[in-house]
Amino acid sequence: MATLKGIAIIGWGSLIWDLESLAPQTKGDWEMGVGPELAMEFARVSPKRKLALAVCLEPMHGAPCRTNVIASTRTNIHDAVADLAVRERAPVERVGAICARSGHVSGSNREITGAVSDWCARTGWDGAVWTDLEPNFEEHLGDAFSVQRAITYLKGLRSESREEAVRYIELAPAATDTPLRRALGAEEWWLEDARRLGLRSG
Repeated sequence: MATLKGIAIIGWGSLIWDLESLAPQTKGDWEMGVGPELAMEFARVSPKRKLALAVCLEPMHGAPCRTNVIASTRTNIHDAVADLAVRERAPVERVGAICARSGHVSGSNREITGAVSDWCARTGWDGAVWTDLEPNFEEHLGDAFSVQRAITYLKGLRSESREEAVRYIELAPAATDTPLRRALGAEEWWLEDARRLGLRSG
């Protein structure tokens, strides 16, 4: 029987450039684009990000995107969950997890847990953890999410909030290619902000 690889941490947003408190519990570098393909969108208003829109798993409005993987130092899936919860400043219930060895499965969306489970089986990982924070756009703003509504929201942000919004989306891995991100690439005000912040050239 092949040796299992351990527990994977799956990331697609700020984890890639800022492991923060999670860094001591990881080993090696990020393997870009090798994780499971999951539907996501920048559909979460994030107080941590000065009310910028953070990317989250979003099967309804999102697009399938390749994810990225870094190895956890943990051998117990619950320890890996706790580590990621601390970094995300979220309850452990908002961290998804799969463990092939114990059969543990947790997550808010069966389609996503199924995709991660299939990926673990196919690639030889013993288990995986991922951020399972849900979209909250409508909850915060009173309107259903749409690309145009999200653009209007982002355009209305001011000073530090707007800078954080631009920085966060521009720094996300290229594979986190959602409908909103593609639409923003055609908005001149967005491109001007990105250039001013040194995130785009030209």
